[in-house]
Amino acid sequence: MRATLFFLSCFLLISTLAMSQEFRGLDKSPLDIAYYPDNFAHDRKPGEEVAIKVIYSRPQLNGRKMFGEKSVPYGKVWRTGANEAPEVKFYQDVTIEGKKLSAGTYSLFTVPNEDTWTVIFSSDLDYWGAYRYQEDKDVLRSDASVSSLDKPVEAFTIQFAEGDDGEAVMRMAWDQTMAELPITISN
Repeated sequence: MRATLFFLSCFLLISTLAMSQEFRGLDKSPLDIAYYPDNFAHDRKPGEEVAIKVIYSRPQLNGRKMFGEKSVPYGKVWRTGANEAPEVKFYQDVTIEGKKLSAGTYSLFTVPNEDTWTVIFSSDLDYWGAYRYQEDKDVLRSDASVSSLDKPVEAFTIQFAEGDDGEAVMRMAWDQTMAELPITISN
């Protein structure tokens, strides 16, 4: 009887410990996806194909000043959002500022400055932050124009817009800053 009671007690203890395992809390910077054509997954038309997909995390302002400050200093490589560096998937070859970039998946880093951002497409994938960024893994670097917004954007956002001559314009906005990078998609 004692052996049975001991076994039952051990079983209950182990079961309780196993059931008490918890998942960590939700990430403060939720994951999002931007498509070109814009809102592709939601508004997809029969036969339409996606050209660009960006997976990124959206940090919040929470009353902070971002660019040119300690959080995102000018002239330093930034992971372009929060947590993992964004991944950009080009489903077709593209041209950016006259430079060819083959279809594929790349990490996205930026170097914010007051008047322009350097946008970096890197072959080094699955990267948390930019702490071990390696310039020798850069596949393409390009400059994005920067403009000021009238109203602050609370959560870092990447969206695509239709540009001149059917090009995609990748817009990255946070606080009162927006950087725009025109991308020509090869047919």
